[in-house]
Amino acid sequence: MNEIAQVDQFDRKILALLQADARLTNNQLSEAVNLSPSQCSRRRQRLEEDGFIAGYRAVLNRDRLGFGLVNVVTVTLATHNRDNSRRFANLIAGLPEVQEAHALTGEMDYILKVVTRDLKGLSEFVNGVLLPHDSVQHVKTAIVLETLKETSDLPL
Repeated sequence: MNEIAQVDQFDRKILALLQADARLTNNQLSEAVNLSPSQCSRRRQRLEEDGFIAGYRAVLNRDRLGFGLVNVVTVTLATHNRDNSRRFANLIAGLPEVQEAHALTGEMDYILKVVTRDLKGLSEFVNGVLLPHDSVQHVKTAIVLETLKETSDLPL
């Protein structure tokens, strides 16, 4: 069965509200969706258990914590085989600077969203971590000048 079909209008409203503010209590949810707090609690628990809610987290202020540079980094692998891709994936999994990593079709193999404190940090990341790795052939970087939109919200 299609998982989307398992979510009704009340569930969608609960998901949208929690996506905007995960700290909402069941009482606050019940007022917003016009269900009892116990119904909201059961629905939230089911949505969590069924994997519609993957987790809760705090969104930290990157600038306040000193990560002033957001960088887009594209990577081309040295060879294209499963073992090399796995080595690169293992490298990326252990790098906290990498906020997002996506495999691509086309000219570049991967695109990364990387945060660093400054240009020196970016240089150390590219020249000291990525380029020396045996899975990597080529790296291109771009520094984000301005973020117009950044969200992980889904259009429910």
